[in-house]
Amino acid sequence: MLMAWMVEARDPYTGGHLWRVARMAEEMGRSLGMPDKEVRRIALAGFLHDIGKIGIPDAVLRKPGKLDDDEYAVIKAHPAIGQRILAEHPLAHLVMDVVFHHHETPDGRGYPVGLVGTAIPLDARLVGICDAFDAMTSTRPYRKGMPVANALEIISGALGRQFDSELASHFVALGQSGAFDHIVGHTDEGIPLGVCVSCGPVIQRYRATQPGEHADCPACNARYEWQQTGSGLHAAHVGKTHGNLSLPLPDTSLLQTLLSEWAPLLT
Repeated sequence: MLMAWMVEARDPYTGGHLWRVARMAEEMGRSLGMPDKEVRRIALAGFLHDIGKIGIPDAVLRKPGKLDDDEYAVIKAHPAIGQRILAEHPLAHLVMDVVFHHHETPDGRGYPVGLVGTAIPLDARLVGICDAFDAMTSTRPYRKGMPVANALEIISGALGRQFDSELASHFVALGQSGAFDHIVGHTDEGIPLGVCVSCGPVIQRYRATQPGEHADCPACNARYEWQQTGSGLHAAHVGKTHGNLSLPLPDTSLLQTLLSEWAPLLT
């Protein structure tokens, strides 16, 4: 889990992505009536799905704009890298299908194998929907995250092609009911993301963050101070860093909470 967090800390544009995908996958699993242990397993797989990005160069992973064809080819290697990283781990079977297949699509145009329809493992189909939805609703330097309703409409329009028809229809119904509203735009339960006023990437706050502490935008080095307001802590822009960039560190309290939830799977 720490290795997965390291991937996220390197990418200034996706703070909280792993937590959000894990939580949405959990919501989906529970609403589908899956056994509790299976729900927890899929949530764990959702948290680890991008672990292969640890092998992607910063020049590609941290690029502030859209990727060209060559760069996209590099990114497409991350499922295979994740597979290699986990191959010898005794618990790899819990998450391997998701790590390797979460970018497969029912029309066979996904990667890395090009599986079609139900040949794609169910948990990979489920996490793939959550992953795509979070990508659409997350803010990037070159575009603002789209409203939930717009992202759900896009998913509805790609049933049977990019997304499993039955699972995605269920996901859309959940989204329309507001089931993901407490997850979208958050990095932890009840903790919304801050957005850099200069370039758009995220400013992360942790459970233990206190008023007066600083956070830095990992993309443009803008400095923020957490200030107490009537609605909670707010990231106020206070200038630029001068050589002492405050890099994101592992949120140990969040990791401990997640570990305690998933501990029955790891014993």
